[in-house]
Amino acid sequence: MSQLLAFFSNIRWQDVVDITLNSYILFRLYILFRGTNVFRVLIGIALLWFFQRIAVSMGLIVTSWAIQGITAVAALIIIVVFRNEIRSVLQARNLKAILWGFSDKTVNTPVEIIVESVYELARTRTGALIVFPGKEDLEEVVQGGTPWHGLVSQEMITSIFWHDNPVHDGAAIIKGNQVTEVGVILPLSHRDDLPSHYGTRHRAGAGLAETTDALVVVASEERGNVVLAKGSHMRVISRKEELARALREHVGVTAEEWTYLRKGKLEIGMAALASILFITGVWFSFTRGLDALVTLEIPIEYMNRDPEMQILDTSVNAVHLDLSGSGALIKSIRPGQVQVRLDLNKAAAGHNTFTITDENVALPPGVFLKRVKPSVVEVTVDVPVKKKLAVQVDWVGKLPEHLVITEAKLEPESIWVIGGKRILQNVSTIYTENVPLDNIRRTGEMTVGLKLDLASVKIAPGSTDRIKVAYLVKERI
Repeated sequence: MSQLLAFFSNIRWQDVVDITLNSYILFRLYILFRGTNVFRVLIGIALLWFFQRIAVSMGLIVTSWAIQGITAVAALIIIVVFRNEIRSVLQARNLKAILWGFSDKTVNTPVEIIVESVYELARTRTGALIVFPGKEDLEEVVQGGTPWHGLVSQEMITSIFWHDNPVHDGAAIIKGNQVTEVGVILPLSHRDDLPSHYGTRHRAGAGLAETTDALVVVASEERGNVVLAKGSHMRVISRKEELARALREHVGVTAEEWTYLRKGKLEIGMAALASILFITGVWFSFTRGLDALVTLEIPIEYMNRDPEMQILDTSVNAVHLDLSGSGALIKSIRPGQVQVRLDLNKAAAGHNTFTITDENVALPPGVFLKRVKPSVVEVTVDVPVKKKLAVQVDWVGKLPEHLVITEAKLEPESIWVIGGKRILQNVSTIYTENVPLDNIRRTGEMTVGLKLDLASVKIAPGSTDRIKVAYLVKERI
């Protein structure tokens, strides 16, 4: 549980925006392309990406490389092969249709009027060819055509295919409740299995149905019947109810409209949830699966120190942090974003030992602490005092047996030092550095430094750390 809470606490607001934005883009792609061949290929690419990530996690280098190449080629196939469907989406009337609109908010096709009109044309032996587009764009498949944009009515359909009308030999395209084009030329089918009595009008309907997902209704001028073409199938429709049912299934109108709407809302909700989960998985894969490591040297900051005390000594002034995170985040770390802080609120006078943990290290969201070197810091704090200490020479070695030092004068004889009150309370003398006796043969003088055995004790300003030693050497009597 603590690890889960730590994970969520390290999510940046940029990560939330990133996941939300890309989830909505994926959701819109589903809304715009659902039911089309483009959507099926996108699902295939997503599966390829999933298997590529599995191959990476398993260390399958060649397999990962091969799947990555196939995915890139598949993306090009979408653009080249399905350019018509993509263009039909991008040719929406306004930007709202792409960013916010839903494709299920369409105008219902007046099926009953169309069915009555078609059977009336067949009864009067008036040839007719009516196209109901599906998801695919027909622009590059059909030719000619005159824009019409008239509301569907029995009178209009009858007048379009009246034998004296200049456009009666072509097809009429109906979208929603409008006749959008008339006099359209359709591609002819070259199938050998069609009945011999099928003329140009029937072969045109079969040709369009074979190459697109459109539904085509043909009213025969010679036989007075109605033929329905969908995909590679053509059949005679003898009953109006059968034609009406086929049209409703194609244009999406059902008798159980409320059930359809409920299913549509459930489908959209599930698609939105799936988009969020998928993008979150992708984000997690990139931020965790592509971790980068870096080591930074960060100075230690001491906080909440008692104002009466001072830090007299520390074992280290900086620590090395091993950090991990996504490569982009690691490269973007700026000075000041990483801090190491120790709380001296409970520090006592003298030596204190602190262990650096995650709580002492401030990191940017998305970056994680792997290791601290060193993880233990010793800090000496005390009330600083100034004290005068006598200076004493630290003689080492041995004079020749016939010599003796009879007198030694120091300048200065005492110095002022600053250190912790607790440390200096029992100290009265400070020694010089070692002065070897072995090399002394006659009277002389030398300058030596002071030996500060206590690291927390320092020479006070104004005092010197160099002592002049004048010594008198005589023959031993």
